[in-house]
Amino acid sequence: MGIALVELGLALTPGPNMMYLVSRSISQGWRAGMMSLTGTAVGFVVYLVMANLGLAMVFLAVPWLFIALKVLGALYLLWLAYQTLRPGGRSLFEATDLPADSFGRLFRMGLLTNLLNPKVAILYLALIPQFIDPSAGSVVLQGFLLGAIQILVGVAVNGAVILAAGSVAAGLRRRPAWVKWQKWVTGTLLGAVGVKLAIDAPAPAAVA
Repeated sequence: MGIALVELGLALTPGPNMMYLVSRSISQGWRAGMMSLTGTAVGFVVYLVMANLGLAMVFLAVPWLFIALKVLGALYLLWLAYQTLRPGGRSLFEATDLPADSFGRLFRMGLLTNLLNPKVAILYLALIPQFIDPSAGSVVLQGFLLGAIQILVGVAVNGAVILAAGSVAAGLRRRPAWVKWQKWVTGTLLGAVGVKLAIDAPAPAAVA
């Protein structure tokens, strides 16, 4: 299904969610990463429910809110790209010294990171509606079904990233040249998404 491929591409593109989950997995272990992912999954559900119960209509009624969200999201992604590409910038899989957090805090931070992720907001408000066919039955039911597929794909991809983060980080430490390559790929992808988001920012929200 189309939405599954769209979500796969989005999930594999480094963004706020992936950066947070990877950093927690490397610094505090895969269990911490999975607890953070639980919060992220709940964030997806919150967006799913709100979008299907009329959040998109709010952005249609007040277009500048949606445009502002996209502009802020673009600036945030460009800042992440700069932080990655600048001299001394960190690799996505580079170990960092972070304080150990409780599972409760990990859950809350995963939830908050996802709720403030502009990529997720745009997914639910602008992309998923494009896959809804009004002639195929209940629009709301289709919205929930498409959202459920997106959540399953997103959680599966991020779960795999969490489990692989430690091994990837260890491998990169043994091959310093790969770290530089990975930083440039990550930074370039973040920058490209940020630029695309900035270009598209003036476009208002649309509902299929």
